[in-house]
Amino acid sequence: MLVSLSISNIVLIERLNLEFGSGLNILTGETGAGKSILLDALSMALGARSDTGLLRHGCDSASVVAEFDTCPATAKSILDDNGIECDGPLILRRTLGADGKSRAWVNDTPVSVKTLKQIGDALVEIHGQFANHTLLDPATHRAALDEFAARRIRDYDKLLAAVKDAYNAYHAADTQLKNLREMLDRAASEREFLEHNVAELRALNPQPGEESELAARRAAMMNAEKNAAILSEAADAISPRGQSLDAAICTVAHILGRIKTDPNPYAAQIERLFDAAEIVSDVAGTLTPPDADMDDMDAIEERLFAIRAAARKHRVTPDELPQTYEKMTAQLNAIDNSDAELKKLKSDVKKYRAAFDQYAEQLTAARDAAANAMRAALLAELPDLKLGQADFAVVNNPAAPSVHGTDDILFMIKTNPGAPFAPLHKSASGGELARLMLAMRVVLAGDDNAHTFVFDEVDTGISGATASAVGLRLNKLANGSQALVITHSAQVAGYADRHYKISKTVKNDVTTTTVMEISGNDRLNEIARIISGEKITPQSLATAKTLIHK
Repeated sequence: MLVSLSISNIVLIERLNLEFGSGLNILTGETGAGKSILLDALSMALGARSDTGLLRHGCDSASVVAEFDTCPATAKSILDDNGIECDGPLILRRTLGADGKSRAWVNDTPVSVKTLKQIGDALVEIHGQFANHTLLDPATHRAALDEFAARRIRDYDKLLAAVKDAYNAYHAADTQLKNLREMLDRAASEREFLEHNVAELRALNPQPGEESELAARRAAMMNAEKNAAILSEAADAISPRGQSLDAAICTVAHILGRIKTDPNPYAAQIERLFDAAEIVSDVAGTLTPPDADMDDMDAIEERLFAIRAAARKHRVTPDELPQTYEKMTAQLNAIDNSDAELKKLKSDVKKYRAAFDQYAEQLTAARDAAANAMRAALLAELPDLKLGQADFAVVNNPAAPSVHGTDDILFMIKTNPGAPFAPLHKSASGGELARLMLAMRVVLAGDDNAHTFVFDEVDTGISGATASAVGLRLNKLANGSQALVITHSAQVAGYADRHYKISKTVKNDVTTTTVMEISGNDRLNEIARIISGEKITPQSLATAKTLIHK
C-alpha cells in the first residue's frame, strides 16, 4: 500500500508531502488545479517515461519519492533478482534534471528506469485514458482467470500444481529421450572411432596423478645421472695420478716420523696427518655413484610420453583421461543398450504425457467453468456502470503444453450490440475503459491488500445512479486493497475513506498547486462545490450530506 508521496518541483507543485491510507482515497479539485500532475508525478516514481516538461519553471531538477508499507511477493522476486533487500518499507525515488536525464533508486540502491518500472507495475495499477492497464496485456489473462477460479473452485490450486508437476515430469523424460537420440546419432557414426579409443585408453589405463608422479621420477633419475658424473669427478680429484690422497698424507706422516730428535717435535702434526688420512679415506669410500637403472628410466619415459600423447589427442589434461575413458565407454554401452533404454524412455514419455493430458484436460474444463462464472459476474456489474450494452467473453484457445496446461486465455469485449468482439483496449473509450477495468477488478478482487489501484476519468460521461454505482464499487474494491481516485463526481467522492482537495493558488504571478486532506465541514463544502459549482447553495449542501456515506 502507498503510504506517502513526496513531490518537488513538478510542473505547478513546488513541494508537496502527502500521506495516504488504506481503503478509498479520493482526490477532487477544480479543473486545472493540478490533479493530472499528481498522477504524472506518481507515474514518474513508478518508472514511467519522463521529460523536461515535468520540471517546474525555473528549476534545475525535480524529484518524486513514493513509499510503500510492505513489499508484496510479486515485487520481492524482482528485488531479489537485482540484489535489493526489503525487510520493511519499500521506497522508490526518481529524479529528473534539466538535461532530461533521470535517475532512480529503490531503498537507496541505484536501479535502471526499466527495473523501477517493473517494480512499480507490481505495486500499482493505474487506470486512466492513457495508462497501460495490466489487464490489457493478454499475457496476464490466464493468471487473472486462475486467480478468479482459485477463489471459487475447490482444490483448484491443487489442480494447477498437479498440471505443473505432470508437465515437469513429462518434459524431463522427453528431454532425456531427445538427448539420448541425439547422442546415439552422433555415437553411431563414430562407433569405430569410439571402439579404437576405448581400447587404446583401456590398454594405457591412466590413473589420476600418474603423469605428475612419472614426471617427478624422471626428473629425479635425470638428476641422479648428473650427480654420478660429479661424484666421479670428485673421486678423481681425491686420487690424483693414480695415488689416493689418503696414502699421500700417510707418506708425509711417515717421512716426518723419521726425524731423529727425541722426542719428535712434529709428533702432534704427525698425529693430525694420520687423522686427516683416515677422514679422507672414509670420504673417498662414499664417492662411488649408485648404479643407474637405465631400463627403468626408459620405461618411465615411455609411459610418461604415452600419457601425454593421449591427453593431447583427446584435448584434455592427463588427469582427465580416466573420465574421458569412462565417458567414451558409456557412449559405447549406450549404443549397445540403446534399444532397451530407448524403449524405457519412450514408455516414460508416453506415461507422463498421458498423465499431463489428463490433468490439463481437467484444468481446461475448470477454466471454462470459471470463464462462464466470470462472464456472468462481470455482466452483472456492467448495467449499473452505464455499460449495459457491453458484452464480455473469455476465449480459450489451444496452446502448446506448458506448466500452465494447454490453454491460451484471452479476454474480449464489445461495447455495442452487433459489433464484433475485440481486445479490451480496442473496444472502449477512456471513460468506458476505466469503468470496465473497475468492474473487472471488482470481480477479480482477492485478498491482496498490498496492491494499490489508481483510477482517473472513471466518472467521465456519467452522473446520478451510475456515478453512485461507480463509487460503491470503488469502495468495495478498496476494502481489500487501496484505491486512489481522481474524480469530478460528488457521488463517487461521497464514498471516500480519506478525501483530498487539490487547489491552485497564484502569488506574485507564480502558480502553485497544493493538496490538503479534508474532513467534516470542509469535506461537505467540497462535495457541495462539485454539485453546484463555485457558489455553494443550501440545496447543494443538503444534497452533499445525503451523498456522504462515511
